[in-house]
Amino acid sequence: MDDDDNPKRRHRAIPSSRAARLGAFGRLAGGVASGMLGEGARRLARGERPRMRDLVLTPGNVGRLADRLSHLRGAAMKLGQMISMDAGDLLPPELAAILAQLRSQAHRMPPEQLRRVLDSEWGPDWRRRFARFNATPIAAASIGQVHRATLPDGRELAIKVQYPGVRESIDSDVDNVATLLRVSGVLPRELDLAPLLTEAKRQLHEEADYEREAAQMTRFADWLDGHADYVVPRPLPELTTARVLAMDFIDGIPIEALADAPQEQRDAAMRDLMALVLREMFEFGAMQTDPNFANYRFQPDTGRLVLLDFGAARDVDPATAQGYRSLLSAGLSGDRDAVREAARAAGFLGEAAVARHRPLVDRMIDIVVTEMNRPGPFDFGDRGFVEVLREQGMEMAADRSTWHIPPVETLFVQRKVSGTALLAARLEARVDVRQLVRPYLEEGAG
Repeated sequence: MDDDDNPKRRHRAIPSSRAARLGAFGRLAGGVASGMLGEGARRLARGERPRMRDLVLTPGNVGRLADRLSHLRGAAMKLGQMISMDAGDLLPPELAAILAQLRSQAHRMPPEQLRRVLDSEWGPDWRRRFARFNATPIAAASIGQVHRATLPDGRELAIKVQYPGVRESIDSDVDNVATLLRVSGVLPRELDLAPLLTEAKRQLHEEADYEREAAQMTRFADWLDGHADYVVPRPLPELTTARVLAMDFIDGIPIEALADAPQEQRDAAMRDLMALVLREMFEFGAMQTDPNFANYRFQPDTGRLVLLDFGAARDVDPATAQGYRSLLSAGLSGDRDAVREAARAAGFLGEAAVARHRPLVDRMIDIVVTEMNRPGPFDFGDRGFVEVLREQGMEMAADRSTWHIPPVETLFVQRKVSGTALLAARLEARVDVRQLVRPYLEEGAG
């Protein structure tokens, strides 16, 4: 390793054994309980009758949650990230704000822990394979961290190294986080999380298999080979293992940096990303379902989008794709009844919600249909209607007996769709979505 690893940078060893990780959750639970007792005593002294949820979701307790999840990394941190991105509008503000920190709060492995991982995967003489290996990671996320390296022939690589203990702790981490959510009172006890938790465990196990990710990366690189708008790195099989992924290093700037770019450049980048989502769903039959902004970079000199991290790539069920086609077709035709039926058939709307809150559902559909059919490009920076939808959605969400979890396949696809729209809003992009969508609707009708 190079000596350019800055000793002043903060490192934090990842608990790698099941016992250590269980102990971390135990300490978290103890800290939360202590915080609850203190807050409960204060509120009782003021003559209040506090609810369990209010005692759990104090700033101090959610701060403990975020810190502990960032320390654990792996499935625990990944789930925190997913919750903050996918359900932020529905969570208490304190919880949403602090969980959002998890998207950029991962600590690095200490150098000695990194060496032990690489010695185990590549053998103790692995340094001889490189002209240079930078010990300071260029990125640190929930499952692994990324290092830059150079081969003797000058080829630049990005090396993703998985944190120790991540794969072995996935199932227990998911169960422990689910328990914390239950205790918090955020989720109704009647809501059946079992199918979602089972699928979350399956996907996280897949994401922790770097040989699988290398195969998925190759699929997408082949599909997009020669395309002027995208670039996908190629993996190096000889340096890739289940816990280490070696790939081409491709330079680019963070996608969020386009927020300061001219309108035309922002529009073009988001048009390309949205076109890719449609190709994934309707042409490839496979989708990279993690919309984390860090998975996209941009090359100002070429205008190309750099696509990274294919651990969450999965095949799209044809029935799911058809559900989206039906929903989009109904929306663009302006048929409220058809939209409601398509949303119900696809699992976005539960039967109970439609039966108990039909007028509210129809008002929300009317808003969406109106926005979809406005002439010209859709302005993602104009979020006025989103606030209206959120208010009406919260009104319906107050009836916890009608809460409904869509099919798991739909959830993962929608995560990508919603994340792409969120990025478009961040960049205040304007995209003619109808123009992008119509060819696929015509294809389905034919």
